[in-house]
Amino acid sequence: MVDWMSGLIGTVPGFFPDCLTMALPWLAEVSEAELEPLVLASVLLSLIVVYLAAKIGGELCARVNLPPVLGELIGGVVVGVSALHLVVFPGEGGTATDSLLMQLVGWVSGLQPEDGLLRVFRGESEVISVLAELGVIILLFEIGLESDLKELIRVGPQAAVVAVVGVAVPFAAGTAGLIGLFGVGTIPAVFAGAALTATSIGITAKVLAELQKLSSTEGQIIIGAAVLDDVLGIIVLAVVASLAKTGEIEILNVVYLVIGAGVFLIGSIFVGRLLSPYFVAVVNKMRTRGQVLISSLIFAFILSYIAAAIQLEAILGAFAAGLILAETSTHKELEKQISPVADMLVPIFFIVVGARTDISVLNPLDPANRPGLIIASFLVVVAIVGKVVTGFVVFGQPGINRLAVGVGMIPRGEVGLVFAGVGAASGVLSDALDAAIIVMVILTTFLAPPLLRLVFQDADTPSPTEEEALPASTASQTSGPE
Repeated sequence: MVDWMSGLIGTVPGFFPDCLTMALPWLAEVSEAELEPLVLASVLLSLIVVYLAAKIGGELCARVNLPPVLGELIGGVVVGVSALHLVVFPGEGGTATDSLLMQLVGWVSGLQPEDGLLRVFRGESEVISVLAELGVIILLFEIGLESDLKELIRVGPQAAVVAVVGVAVPFAAGTAGLIGLFGVGTIPAVFAGAALTATSIGITAKVLAELQKLSSTEGQIIIGAAVLDDVLGIIVLAVVASLAKTGEIEILNVVYLVIGAGVFLIGSIFVGRLLSPYFVAVVNKMRTRGQVLISSLIFAFILSYIAAAIQLEAILGAFAAGLILAETSTHKELEKQISPVADMLVPIFFIVVGARTDISVLNPLDPANRPGLIIASFLVVVAIVGKVVTGFVVFGQPGINRLAVGVGMIPRGEVGLVFAGVGAASGVLSDALDAAIIVMVILTTFLAPPLLRLVFQDADTPSPTEEEALPASTASQTSGPE
């Protein structure tokens, strides 16, 4: 009997697998075409969660006089890997089975992780990540539109000094302290020190815009310094990454980045200002809907692509495009038209930053976190003090709010996470040092928005002497001979 069954199965290849496939259709190989609607459905679910978290967090913070961007970051933490596991990303504390949204999609569709749900999860994560990147590109384009190029050029020397000091002081203090106080190896210490250098321009710019301080002298110095900080941060990252891989610095790569950054920023603005009248003339001849917005986005994306292609950040290209178009006659109309686009995409960026932040490293009850928290305490002090002192090196600007300049340079945000990610991937950073960098990034990112609002409010609040003098001066103006 057994031989007969074996012969039958041997003469009918795939007999049992085909029967199982007919009985259980979900065991069949799922094609990409069948998965596409599920990827779209997953993206839509994620966007629902993202927008709800952004709105609820932003509204709550706005009602207690805190920057709405802080609420968006907190909302991201709540829906991300630290709490609800609704918006999670592969390799960052989440898998398809960890994501509650993916569990819902799998339950509705009948997919199992091994049958295609993992591919749906990866596709959804990639789409949300790309939308977040577009969000920060639009944010920097909008910030460029609201900035004054002439004012930026005027405060350029001060911004350059702030940027250089803001890179050099935290890097030197962090590296020396880790080596001298904690006995960390030279290369890991250099990598951790480098993570202290860059400023998250997206977070600072958003807060300045909310405070209506973007066009102030302090705001222009902060934005100019943050842009230069970003460039210097990229160069520092390239240097330390090379040092981690080969044990030596590739001078040619550093020279290429320095020259490329300088040529791109100066060249794009110079050429753009020459060509902007022709751009406006072409746009004015168009008769289709959205001619100003679409044409401007094409220009912004071209510069963003060029920046990314030469190994700079795409946001630098978007910011340069905004600066150029801010000097054209269409900039007022463009500012109005870009606002709804920014309202749709920018919150995704801040929610994703929060969602990717694992605050479990802040738990002191976990013995594995304690070495990292001790080092993190040192890094946080260096990160804050090393940026605050930059405000006091500003020269030639009497009456400027120097503390606001320094506080505006504090947040590390996604920039610091990039350093931590590269360091962890290269194997240079220990678990404790990696956790310490993440803690530093979390605290500087979340502390900066309320601190920035506080220092600007203190500067705007009249002193008791001024308040007493105001009624007297008013009375003297209103009194006199009838």
